[in-house]
Formats: sequence, structure tokens, C-alpha cells
Amino acid sequence: MNVVYFDIETQRSANDVGGWSNARDMGVSVGVTYNTGSGKYNIYPESGVDDLIEELSRADLVVGFNILRFDYEVLHGYTILDLTQLPTLDLLVSIQEKINHRLSLDAVASATFGAEKTADGLQAIRWFQQGELVKIAEYCCFDVKLTKMVHDFGVANGMIFYENKFGQVQSVPVDW
Repeated sequence: MNVVYFDIETQRSANDVGGWSNARDMGVSVGVTYNTGSGKYNIYPESGVDDLIEELSRADLVVGFNILRFDYEVLHGYTILDLTQLPTLDLLVSIQEKINHRLSLDAVASATFGAEKTADGLQAIRWFQQGELVKIAEYCCFDVKLTKMVHDFGVANGMIFYENKFGQVQSVPVDW
């Protein structure tokens, strides 16, 4: 099975485009995939968005964190395809259905592995403004790696962990 793990970073923030409902106006700075079929990471600048969409379209399953509400919405600014029709596992949505609130990838990865994200989306936007696309690609690759690690852990163990607002580590059953 060809699973494609996926994340993008944007050129502009929600505030820059008038709110989250205008995500398709944020623009892609860098997109990254990890493709289990090839065993390789692929890095796409904005000029390669068509190739990114083609890779996602060919996947047996696309896995990401908040991709239905964010990443796909940003990509809808580049295509007439309804990306939500792709076979997709949004880890955030899956977890949210179990615990009735949203978590960050950082909250899950740090509680499950002790690994933390290396930056955040706003930092990635600043890097874009400074022309630091390599830094964005490195950060985005690490987020894809964390997403894959969380997914793999959930598949192998039937659960993942997160830290709640009181600092307690909680488990969440998953059926990925």
C-alpha cells in the first residue's frame, strides 16, 4: 500500500488573508511528502504544487495532521479537484472524535515520544518572507516525520498519548 504522509507551510497567515475561511489565499511556501512506495521524502516549492497534488492523488492513503481543515483548503487555491475526496486519514480528526477537543501535533508527539516540533507555522512564514526556503523544508520534513511516527505508533499499539491541560499524560485508543 502506498501511504503518503503530507504537510505544507504557507506564505501568509490567517490574519493576512482575512481569517481561516480564506485558507486558499494563504499560498504554499513549501509542501513535503513522505511516500512509502518510494521510501523517499519529496519537497515541493509553490511552483511544484501541481506535482504535489498529483502525488497525493495517486496515493492509496494520504495521512496528515489537520490536513482536511487546513492543508487541503490551502491547496484548493491551486486546483479544481476536491481533495477531501482522496482516501485520507487526518490524525487530528481521528483523535478529536475520541476526546472531543483538538490537540496539536506537538502535544501528541511530545507525550508519545518526547519529541517536539522544531518551529511553528508563524516562524515558517517569517522564513518565507526572508527567503529561507531550506529552513522551511527542513521544518516541514520534520513535521512529516513526526506525523509518520505518530501514525506508526498508533497502528502498532492501538493508542497514542497526549498531555492534557493539567500536564497529565493521557492515552487515546486509535484504530488506524
